[in-house]
Amino acid sequence: MCSCLEGSLHHPVVLKDERFWKRILIVDDDEDVTITFKAAIEDSNKNHNDANRRIEVCTYNNPVRALSEFKPNFYDLLLVDINMPHMNGFELCEKLLAMDINVRVCFMSSAEINPEALREIYPAISLGCFIRKPVTNGYLVKRIMSELD
Repeated sequence: MCSCLEGSLHHPVVLKDERFWKRILIVDDDEDVTITFKAAIEDSNKNHNDANRRIEVCTYNNPVRALSEFKPNFYDLLLVDINMPHMNGFELCEKLLAMDINVRVCFMSSAEINPEALREIYPAISLGCFIRKPVTNGYLVKRIMSELD
């Protein structure tokens, strides 16, 4: 299910003046992860003195659905779990990057990864940003902000 202000099944009340600096798409098959990460990032919006640095967060728990509903040139950062059913995070990102070459990608996983082996299998994907789960909310927000700056 997509959880985002735009395209959501729910219609939240949005203040007219609410604007977002950046948009993040989180794709993880674990709903607890997407709910927790979304809440942490949105809570960090309250801590900014600059209202123009607010981040909008959209989430999906199904990579196939995320792919089918993806909007090119809409997101600034993809936060993608590597190990998901139906389509792993690298396969998903290959397809998303074919639609939007400019979006940044940050992979996440609770498992160890071998960067050299992954480069052989997925040569077009850069592993520049990797977040090892579990992760504290503070580190998650700090890492995301550094990727977006």
